[in-house]
This record gives sequence, C-alpha cells and structure tokens, in this order.
Amino acid sequence: MFNLLRMDLYRMKRSKSVYVCFFTMLAVIFLCYLLVYLLGTPEGRKVADRIGMLTVYDSEGHVVSDPEMKMVMMEEGEDLLEDANLLEMFRDSDMRGGLHNILFGIAVALFVCGDYKGGSMKNIMALHRNRWPYIGSKLIAVGILDFLYLVLGFGFNCLMNLLFGNMLPFGSWGDILFYLAWIWPVTMAFAALIIALCVFTRSITIGVLGAVLGGSGLAVMMVSTFLGYFHLNGWVKYTLYHAINNGPSSYASPEDLRCLAIGLVFLVVYSVVSIVLLIRQDI
Repeated sequence: MFNLLRMDLYRMKRSKSVYVCFFTMLAVIFLCYLLVYLLGTPEGRKVADRIGMLTVYDSEGHVVSDPEMKMVMMEEGEDLLEDANLLEMFRDSDMRGGLHNILFGIAVALFVCGDYKGGSMKNIMALHRNRWPYIGSKLIAVGILDFLYLVLGFGFNCLMNLLFGNMLPFGSWGDILFYLAWIWPVTMAFAALIIALCVFTRSITIGVLGAVLGGSGLAVMMVSTFLGYFHLNGWVKYTLYHAINNGPSSYASPEDLRCLAIGLVFLVVYSVVSIVLLIRQDI
C-alpha cells in the first residue's frame, strides 16, 4: 500500500486540478471578505458609496436620492459583523455554502477517475490483487489533501482578516481546533462518497456532478422536499450536508460530538462500499 500511496501523492502533487480548485477557493474567500469589508465597516462603506454600491435606482434606471434609504442600507451592513468572529467567517465563506466540498469533491473525482482515464487501472490491479490497499491509499491521499485545504483555507482567512484591518476578532483557539477536529472526518466522508461514485461509474462527469450536487446540498434538498410531502424528512439531520452547515463551532456537551460520529460512520460505510464495488468489478 505504501508504494500506491507514494504514487498517489506524487500524482496529486503534480495534478493541476488540485491547484486550480484550491486557488478558486481562495479567490471566492477573498471576494467574501471584500464584500463584508465594503458593506460591514465604516471605511468600506465610504468606498462602496463612492463606487456606487449604495446607489439606489428606480425602475427606469434613474438615480434615486434618498438619504434615509441609504442610511438603512448602511445600518444593515453593520449587522454583517455583529457577533461574528474569524471562525464563523471561515464557515460562512468556505463551508456552509458548500464551496469546500464542491471544489474538494471535484479535485477528488478528477484524481480518482484519472486512473481509469489513463488506462493505468489494469496495471495497478494486476500488481495488487487485494482491493483494499488501493482504496486505502486513495483515502489517505485525499485525507491529506482535505487537511491541507482546511488548514490553508483557514490560514488564508486569517491573512484576509489582517489585510482588511482585523475587522473580525480571532476567537478561541479551543473552538477553532474543536471545529477542525470534527469537520475533517465529515468532509473526508464526503470524499469517500465521491470515491465510491467514481469507482462505480468510472466517469469523471458523474463524479464531478456528484461533487456539485452533494457538496452544494442540492441533492439533499431535492429529496427532502419530495419526502417532506409525506412527512419523511427527519433523516436530514443525520446527513453530511446538515452536519457541515449546522454543526457546533464550540464544545459544550457530548451532544456536540454527534457530527463527528456521523462523519466517522459515513466514512466507514462509503469506504467499505468502495472496496466491495471494486472487488466486484471486472478490470
């Protein structure tokens, strides 16, 4: 397995998609900070007013001069930073909207399906009759990538906060470490789902589509909406999407470990499914 892992890490290091997805994530985080700065700080609102972001237009496209409306818009901007800190901004800009899972999932799909596309899968399976080392190697490799995405993404949030004048308080190191400790297994479980999907279909298109639908929560929301007509949507709180969006930012009770448990269970289930699917395939 170590030879497979070394090969996977080498491929991942040289993969352009890994860097494209990562820098796309950083670009979106930067835009989020820029928007919050322009609307949520006094200095930023002055800039926003000068460039016309706070200008109101009527239905015919004419500028409406209404000081009271502009004042309301500026007061609403102040609410953006109310009770906010660096961890919550990281969650809002990178995690809750599905940005991390979508881009990370796309990178995983391209990475796994690359074995099928390049024709190297037959050679790998010929050398490794046991299928579990192949899946294990993929999980460790994407786990390292996931960890780097999370830690570097949070580090970039710190850098952006510093660049925009420390508009957000740092918060507690304990809360940050607790959040990263449980979000990593949960996002790893999502990666295991993408791996299972790619092994089953051998299709980059299906893998990327699964990353987008699953990471954004569209798949969960569509199924939940349909089952909601039959009052059968209580399962949503046990999904990975719900855990990522509504999980705790700090530890207060053992109940806060439920998201970690959900992530670990799905990680094991999807890993086993991937191994079973690979065993049953004729490669």
